[in-house]
Amino acid sequence: MFRKVAIRVVICMTFMMLSSVNGSFNLFVSRPEMKRLLGLNAEVRYVNNGTVNDYALSFVVMIPDPIWDLYFTWQSLRPTPVPYSISFTLSNPEAMSVPQLNISKKGNIPTNEEVFRVVLQCTGKVSAEVEMNMDMNFSMPPPFPNSTHLVLKRKKICYKNNSTTSDTLMIADAMVATSNSFYIGVGCACAVVVIIAIIAVVFYLKTMKARRTDVIHYGGSSPALSATTQGHTFLRPDTPNNNSSVNSYTSFKRLTPITTTTTSVQVNERKSMDISQQIAEIRIDRRNIILQEKLQEGTFGQIYHAIVRDDDMLTPHGFSAMVKTVTDQASTIQVSLLTAEGMMMLGLNNKYILPLIGLCTDDPYHPMLVYPYMNQGNLKKFLHKCLLAEGHCHALMHRDLVAMALQIVQAIAFLHDRRIIHRDIATRNCVVDDWLQVRLTDNALARDLFPGDYHCLGDNENRPIKWLAIESLLKKEFSYASDVWAFGVTMWELITLGQQPYIEIDPFEMHLYLRDGYRLDQPKNCPDDLFEVMSCCWSTMPEDRPSVLYLIKCLQNFHKALGSFI
Repeated sequence: MFRKVAIRVVICMTFMMLSSVNGSFNLFVSRPEMKRLLGLNAEVRYVNNGTVNDYALSFVVMIPDPIWDLYFTWQSLRPTPVPYSISFTLSNPEAMSVPQLNISKKGNIPTNEEVFRVVLQCTGKVSAEVEMNMDMNFSMPPPFPNSTHLVLKRKKICYKNNSTTSDTLMIADAMVATSNSFYIGVGCACAVVVIIAIIAVVFYLKTMKARRTDVIHYGGSSPALSATTQGHTFLRPDTPNNNSSVNSYTSFKRLTPITTTTTSVQVNERKSMDISQQIAEIRIDRRNIILQEKLQEGTFGQIYHAIVRDDDMLTPHGFSAMVKTVTDQASTIQVSLLTAEGMMMLGLNNKYILPLIGLCTDDPYHPMLVYPYMNQGNLKKFLHKCLLAEGHCHALMHRDLVAMALQIVQAIAFLHDRRIIHRDIATRNCVVDDWLQVRLTDNALARDLFPGDYHCLGDNENRPIKWLAIESLLKKEFSYASDVWAFGVTMWELITLGQQPYIEIDPFEMHLYLRDGYRLDQPKNCPDDLFEVMSCCWSTMPEDRPSVLYLIKCLQNFHKALGSFI
């Protein structure tokens, strides 16, 4: 009897040791890579210190059309070699070729933490949503030999006549075939270039510091931007006066650079929770979501007022929430886009941000995204009601509008502090309550619910053309400065109570108007000082636009000055 028990104990201990070394390595997608793919400030750990994360493996990552490569980080935790092999399976070989690696398909996991690359190759023959599985097999050496099989799931959007460039594939092939000596040579050359670049930058900064004599200082309660800058606005002689036309919304403006102090953005060092854990914490059962009235509806999307019941809450009534979901007409691409864009605010906690607080995927074809409820709903629609005096609406004064703008720019500052670029700042992507408290939201469903604000310029991509900075429109470049440009347009929306910017300009001609110096005209009821704040957001050069911290200070001073007259 004792011998049988001892044998069982030995077997159990052996099994535990085998399961504990099941991975014996790390495999994850880094935080910068997740931010590049989905805009999320989190890591995805598939194997963490030898433990396989089955939940993370079940998550399918959507790869948008502009992204052609993926990066993974791995490291062996054993002193002895851990062999691996990698292969790929595709759901549609006609739309996408077999991906290429910058490492061999068979080998040993490196003992130091390294990154390897997967190059995706759309053929351009057909448009499709291709499901790609990366099969990875790992063989554990003695004394506890076993094997681990992982399947990493991706879904790549490929468009017809939009194939991977030959240069990209040549780079991938070269990365596989290049010898170690080549890497050493390239490394030495890069080191020399970096040293030269550092010397040049230091010299440039010293020169600029010596020349910088015009620095803007904050102080007092005066809101006038014109008193603190050297910028001036010029109109073409044949351009009508700012307030002379009702239907025209553009004017020709040459803005001289506005010198501002550059404030470094402090990064929040709080370690973000793993994305799979974040999703698990906000997951809600469908039976706990009770849909109420429909707030908005488009061709593919719907927004509901809902009651969400929580099993852990003492009250059986639950709490009010806003739910975004899709209609039966939505395709799988639109479903994936809703989920991906909705994840933008996941894990963010700020009073000016509308966070994603719940996710229901019981029906994978109709996912539900749950947000806090704001009883006045969408800000753009709210402004329209105030303009037309429909129903129970607020009589908005300039101080109210400036306060709303101030809340939006503080939300932008919060995102920028966490290295997040919104890319679609507008009143349609804000919500408001009875007390005029405004929150910035993600842009999930915005293209469907506000189709007049988005246009396709022949590249199969609906974009908010009339809110885009000139570099975003021409080069698809986005930065903190492009968010500032969009905020300037959003301020113009607030002052005009939700009117359409550049209403008479064809979207295909917007880049010509911006290139020639045309900008939004000053609304009739807009104070000069407030319009100056807007105008400086539309400088042609990104570095000439003010920082969000500067905008916050200007609007705070302006709001305070308006309050002194009430």
